[in-house]
Amino acid sequence: MSKSRILIQLDTDPQASVFDAVVAIDAGAERLLQYANIKPEQVRDLVHGAMYTRGPADLKHTAIFVGGSNVAHGEQVFRNAVDTMSEPFKVSVMIDCNGSNSTAAAAVISASRHLVLEESTALVLAATGPVGQRVAKILANEKCTVYLSSRSLERSEECVAQLVAQGVPQNRLIAISSADQVWTDKAIRESHMVFACGAAGVRLMTAEQLEQAGELKVAIDLNAVPPLGIDGIGLTDKGTSRGGRIEYGALGVGGLKMKIHKASVASLFESNGKTIDCQEMMSIGRDILALEKPLS
Repeated sequence: MSKSRILIQLDTDPQASVFDAVVAIDAGAERLLQYANIKPEQVRDLVHGAMYTRGPADLKHTAIFVGGSNVAHGEQVFRNAVDTMSEPFKVSVMIDCNGSNSTAAAAVISASRHLVLEESTALVLAATGPVGQRVAKILANEKCTVYLSSRSLERSEECVAQLVAQGVPQNRLIAISSADQVWTDKAIRESHMVFACGAAGVRLMTAEQLEQAGELKVAIDLNAVPPLGIDGIGLTDKGTSRGGRIEYGALGVGGLKMKIHKASVASLFESNGKTIDCQEMMSIGRDILALEKPLS
């Protein structure tokens, strides 16, 4: 008799996300076990419960999803979960705190529909935030040169150091401050892509700056709250041609983000021992893209 597909939701917030729960069920989880306010030190005992209640052959029917709004906290929970397991008692684990991994993968894949990522140059605005860090990580691993911009050069440099510690090639990453007009202008002039990954309601790139971007092919704004992150991009833009470039708004990327999220959850039950974060979601998103019709 086939076992039920059980997803164990480990959420770092006081209440487990309803959004993540609904998506999990729509993606094929038949039973959902929700745990809220999870601390890293609680993870081992919860994971042991997942590992040792089914035989190794049935463990592909059990999986763990790590969520919550605190991305750094969630990453520690994720690492503790992965480190707890050993062969042959492994279950698959996915992390998508605040949707940062699936959003970053969807944004980069959207850009890849219009240019070759390898050896392109990208400017990531608000690069020190959860989504910005992951966009920069994916791009650098795709052999792009990436300008990481934030208000503080120190924070940008810290972000670069964190990515390098994760194995991202250092020669692909350039830390800059948005307050340094010389370096900002240089990044805008050289970039083929720009990604606005800032907080809600914060304008990161003006129309005048867009006009300076002579090499820019794709502009993606992931802010859904007015004023939007890049002047002139519409919330629903999806591959919209404007000013000699292709533009995406937050909702234009959101459809692919949801597909990646659901497909990632479904893939957890294909085999045991998978770990799914932004890089794995990039591969899943490419598979989705291969089945989609080209944008008109």
